[in-house]
Amino acid sequence: MGDLRLDLSLATEVAEIIKALSHPHRLMIVAHLRESEANVSELTAKLGLPQSLVSQQLRILRMAGLVAFSRKSGFAVYRLARPHLVELLHCLEGCCSGGN
Repeated sequence: MGDLRLDLSLATEVAEIIKALSHPHRLMIVAHLRESEANVSELTAKLGLPQSLVSQQLRILRMAGLVAFSRKSGFAVYRLARPHLVELLHCLEGCCSGGN
């Protein structure tokens, strides 16, 4: 494991992850995917957002390497590509819950 104080490459990678997560809809998508895999239609229904918007946000997450997909029954089914995102989401939720 690197040290953010000393490793510019690591700091750059972390900054890119934070940048990819820095949109409320993308955070919500990742939060849903930590529970289970889902296709665009399922995410659209859960989030109450237009399919085009969900697809656009998934593309950004996929390009950042945070989500991956596989084809099942003709549908792209998305999952988290980085399991540590679950821990990060829990940490972020804790930061906003008013607790220490």
